[in-house]
Amino acid sequence: MPDKSLREATIAYVAPFLAYILMFAVPLRPELLHPIRFVIVLAVILIFSRKYLSLKPSHSLGSIGVGIAVFLVWIAPDLLIPGYRHFWLFENALLGKVSSSLSPDLRHDYFFLTIRVLSSVALVPILEELFWRGWLMRWLINNRDFLKVPLGAYQAAAFWIVALLFASEHGVYWEVGLAAGIVYNWWIVRTKNLADCILAHAITNGILAAYVLISGQWQYWL
Repeated sequence: MPDKSLREATIAYVAPFLAYILMFAVPLRPELLHPIRFVIVLAVILIFSRKYLSLKPSHSLGSIGVGIAVFLVWIAPDLLIPGYRHFWLFENALLGKVSSSLSPDLRHDYFFLTIRVLSSVALVPILEELFWRGWLMRWLINNRDFLKVPLGAYQAAAFWIVALLFASEHGVYWEVGLAAGIVYNWWIVRTKNLADCILAHAITNGILAAYVLISGQWQYWL
């Protein structure tokens, strides 16, 4: 039976991600679901994760550069190769098709768009980095007590399993998701600081959100 501190830490690292994912199963319209999910996940982070969460990057400029690089990798295939995303490796019965869940009305709903951007930039980087690189990467190395594994510890199996699972989370964008997972994994190994990965992830998501709003490429918001 894990001790209280280990249970507390596990909840801190895992609960925000689980809350975010489980909310997808709630049968609410997107204009209601997104604000409610934002509030719930933010509350979970503040209540359970704050003690374990540092937002002080040690390599700020490098993290910003990593975030920009991942954004460029994310959109480059579609810009450079017409019809690339419609290839069978991406559009298929398992992964679905390239499309956005946002209705035309929501694309002009400024309150909804504000919540969507805030979620992408402020919440998702925190909950995903807590889960993938703060918890799972360490748990795969020592599943009895992940706290004994320093942040950024490298083990090949843990590194690649997390990268592959991170890729699977991104559906038709799995291959750029894999590239992003590899880069973010490398960055935590390099910096040993989860805050640097959170910053890099936030930069990627922030620029992608701006790109979606400016260019109208809504398919990037699944």
